[in-house]
Amino acid sequence: MNPRLCLLPQQPFLFVRRVINHNSAIFLSVSAEQRVCLVALGYSKSDFFPRFADLMWNPKTHESIAGNVSSRPAVVNIGAIFSFDSTVGRVAKIAIEEAVKDVNSNSSVLHGTKLLVKMQNSNCSGFVGMVGALEFMQTDTVAVIGPQSSVVAHVISHVANELQVPLLSFAATDPTLSSLQFPFFVRTTQSDFYQMTAIAEIVDYYAWREVIVIFLDDDFGRYGLAALDDSLAARRCKVSYKVGIPPGPGISRADIMDILVKVALMEPRVIVLHAYPAAGFMVFSVAHYLGMMADGYVWIATDWLSSVLDTSSPLPSETMDTIQGVLVLRQHTPDSERKRAFSSRWNKLTGGSLGLNAYALYAYDTVWLIAHAIDSFFEQGGIISFSNDSKLRSAEGGNLHLEAMSIFDGGMLLLKNILQSDFVGLTGHIKFSPDRSLILPAYDVINVIGTGFRRLGYWSNYSGLSIMPPETLYSRPSNRSRSNQKLYSVIWPGETVKKPRGWVFPNNGKQLKIGVPNRVSYREFVSQVQGTNFFKGFCIDVFTAAVNLLPYAVPYQFISYGDGHKNPSYTDLVNLIATGGFDGVVGDIAIVTNRTKIVDFTQPYAASGLVVLAPFRKLNTGAWAFLRPFSAPMWGVTAAFFLVIGVVVWVLEHRINDEFRGPPMKQLMTILWFSLSTLFFAHRENTVSTLGRVVLIMWLFVVLIINSSYTANLTSILTVQQLYSPIKGIETLKESNEPIGYQVGSYAEHYLEEIGIAKSRLIALGSPEEYATAIQRGPKKGGVAAVVDELPYVELFLSSQCKFRIVGQEFTKSGWGFAFPRDSPLAVDLSTAILTLSENGDLQRIHDKWLIRSACSSDNTEIESDRLHLKSFAGLFLLCGTACFIALFIYFLQIMHKFRHAAPPESVSDGPGSSHSRRLKTLFSLMDEKEDPSKRETNKRRKMERSYSEDSKDSELRRNPNS
Repeated sequence: MNPRLCLLPQQPFLFVRRVINHNSAIFLSVSAEQRVCLVALGYSKSDFFPRFADLMWNPKTHESIAGNVSSRPAVVNIGAIFSFDSTVGRVAKIAIEEAVKDVNSNSSVLHGTKLLVKMQNSNCSGFVGMVGALEFMQTDTVAVIGPQSSVVAHVISHVANELQVPLLSFAATDPTLSSLQFPFFVRTTQSDFYQMTAIAEIVDYYAWREVIVIFLDDDFGRYGLAALDDSLAARRCKVSYKVGIPPGPGISRADIMDILVKVALMEPRVIVLHAYPAAGFMVFSVAHYLGMMADGYVWIATDWLSSVLDTSSPLPSETMDTIQGVLVLRQHTPDSERKRAFSSRWNKLTGGSLGLNAYALYAYDTVWLIAHAIDSFFEQGGIISFSNDSKLRSAEGGNLHLEAMSIFDGGMLLLKNILQSDFVGLTGHIKFSPDRSLILPAYDVINVIGTGFRRLGYWSNYSGLSIMPPETLYSRPSNRSRSNQKLYSVIWPGETVKKPRGWVFPNNGKQLKIGVPNRVSYREFVSQVQGTNFFKGFCIDVFTAAVNLLPYAVPYQFISYGDGHKNPSYTDLVNLIATGGFDGVVGDIAIVTNRTKIVDFTQPYAASGLVVLAPFRKLNTGAWAFLRPFSAPMWGVTAAFFLVIGVVVWVLEHRINDEFRGPPMKQLMTILWFSLSTLFFAHRENTVSTLGRVVLIMWLFVVLIINSSYTANLTSILTVQQLYSPIKGIETLKESNEPIGYQVGSYAEHYLEEIGIAKSRLIALGSPEEYATAIQRGPKKGGVAAVVDELPYVELFLSSQCKFRIVGQEFTKSGWGFAFPRDSPLAVDLSTAILTLSENGDLQRIHDKWLIRSACSSDNTEIESDRLHLKSFAGLFLLCGTACFIALFIYFLQIMHKFRHAAPPESVSDGPGSSHSRRLKTLFSLMDEKEDPSKRETNKRRKMERSYSEDSKDSELRRNPNS
């Protein structure tokens, strides 16, 4: 060996570094190649340090060493480990080699330093990959590209953490590798976290709720499944069944057949396949053989399939036949001039035998990422040096030679530069987010058709599903609304464009267990046929008719719930769905808030709400029936206003109208007669003053309204039978302390407690007969004041009980529906069927069949209509009163004006009492005296003459302006 080889420019620098840091222990820390060089120079372990010290301080050698420390090394060692023969490895090997050529030929990147990439073939073996990575750690490698496998990455990441050598993987997509546990692992491709989020959004977009996942049972598959499970749960979807494929070459078609037979018996028909190509194509082949690639199925494959399609397309026809209609995700790389140029160069390199996939582009960019990071490392004064790991000294002398592995002293700085990288590569903008993931993750959504595939759209973490490339949306505000999520139409398995329902009833011989309440009362709605397991009634017929409209068969059996002695608790019945006791509940189930929190209901098939059922008595017309249209306050205020209007008009007309003058008794009779005669518009007295006429017009308008209303109401009272009940509605019951009845098992009890009615006031009643008995007894005899129940029950009760009526309005709005587990697709399909029944009239016919009964003879009667109360006419009275007040106010202003001019001068001898007395007498005399009509005529004439004189002067001035 040439001794000069031991003094390459970079080697003295390494030796000096080790001597300074570890003194005489340096001989143990050098690499195997350097150790051979030192032995060749005559150095041994015992005398290594003194001789090396002399070598160090030799003036000529020292100059050489000092000069080389300040310069960049000629070569930087980079490792790369992946499977050369895999779909990803074949293209990655070429891409890495081309990237190294491009970097080394570009002097502006590393400024003369060359990248030396040594590749290790892991042969798709986790163990071989781990050994290869450990070998790199013994050869002064500053970074490792890879590993390709997530399993190997988990193991090697621990070594990278210890030796501070960054791992840059372009293919390990396990989301957990980005955790804080592995700070030296850097993923230069997209994490499966985003791929699983994209799949979850596709599932939600097509309104599917359950999926089956077939996954490779290793770190890659398990952690990908966990990410998918979380993403689906965030969208109220779920993985209903998951089955793992054993990793490795030992899997057989028989094993896959066993897995898929179980899957075929499941209810969901949306299947996600997350595996490696070999196992994935075997699954599709067996699925095609079993008829699971036919109409009704949905298959979604992760990006393993798109990598094969991009690399090896076209695939053999028998392979393509097994994947027709499959949805596939592919990592999105924006189109660019550099990418098109590289693609053209790639075709020349491979001769068209090997396609370019996204992993090749990420592998290419990974080499450039390392080059830029190393360049920044050197610019920041970084020095490539290694030091012994004290934790490995205990392994010294062993066969594994672990002591040969050393810590990269600049590892932290290089890692920092890697994570701070910011440049544009073939895959787009290369930059890392705070969680060490590439920014702007995006995927293409493709559909396998014929001999190739068609792109349906894109998914990005920024804007969700879109038919526009994500890079065109980054400049716009993010819009993740459901209306903005779009994909092109899909050709599904079975060559259909109709969206699969995503589920079927499992073909495993099991029937749905449908709970039915075993009612004691109101058996017209639902009841069990005596001595059988059959049920009948309105609710049963509606359910049967809706099921018959479904485009598929629904195997089910009715199971009775209740002891048959009293109505069961409907809330407990619904709870059994959530606990798995029933697959659904059919009956008169009210849709209320606390139930919707645990189950899903169909569209309501019957309107329902709480009403008050109360007793009534008939009201005879009697001799005083004419007083009933108005309430007592209304009568009082009306009479008062008649008097007030008479007084106001008398005040306004007294001084100027002879008809309102005369002796006091005559004037009093005039006031009464005038006001009362306005009721019939028969008043004979004319009003002269303007104010009096305004007041009279307002009052006549009020009288017109009152008269019309009174006539209409009295007509109703005399022609329609009137019923009376002291209870007007739920508010009356809340204000009283009387007991209230409710039906056993109804939600009315819970509702009444919620609105503040004490539980001690509530009395459970089990049948219509108990209703009638309790109401007739009344509160004083141990009965109830009223019954609160749902409208359909009350209507059926009143069809045969004519002594009771609904009082007030329906104070809750609800409906009856069929209950199923949360996110049940059957609830959605039955809702559509119920709407169809409603539209075609079948629902009404079923209602008439069970619930129409002969009506009471007094059905044309009605509970006493509200009297006309004062508040109904408050506005009219307010207007009239305001007019009276304004007229009186103006009148008194005029009187006071005359009073000031007519008041006599006060005498000094008069006392203050006599003075006030005279002033009051003068005021009253002014109000009582009649105004002389001649004075009014004279005043009018004077005003006219004055106006004429002023007009003459103005005319003269215009003719002779100089006068």
